[in-house]
Amino acid sequence: MRLVSGVLAVLAALAGCDQRRISQLEEGVSTEADVRAQFGQPENVWDEPDGTRTLEYNRNPQGHQNYMVSIGPAGKMTALRQVLNPVTFARVQPGMPMEQVRRMLGKPAKRTPYPLKGEEAWDWRFMQPPNTSMYFTVWFDRDLHVLRSSTGPDTDSPEIKGGK
Repeated sequence: MRLVSGVLAVLAALAGCDQRRISQLEEGVSTEADVRAQFGQPENVWDEPDGTRTLEYNRNPQGHQNYMVSIGPAGKMTALRQVLNPVTFARVQPGMPMEQVRRMLGKPAKRTPYPLKGEEAWDWRFMQPPNTSMYFTVWFDRDLHVLRSSTGPDTDSPEIKGGK
């Protein structure tokens, strides 16, 4: 029980740190340097066709958020989005290439190959309000195109493993 409480405290502290970092940034004012000063080195940087750069900040596998921060061609932050949510998940459609999904959702919490089926499942941990840890899973075929997606309980969460 102490371990579960400790893990939950760490997760709450991480979420609180992100909120403080976010509050220090302002769309149209903050620069890429400001974003990096608050969040550090991004997991990935995506160059968009219109000259925008998207900085990817992951909190998976331990956390429940992945942030995409857009820096416009003028060097100012134009958007900061937490992308692990039902609205973004609904945009994942069969046939979509893996790279497009990766750019939308960020790095997954885990990847599980199923070689006999010729499939691979990618899981992103997210929080279903008010405080239920869940997984969004995307299934890819051998050519790394989306077959299907699903949402289910986070069977790795301390609450479920601990028998609650």
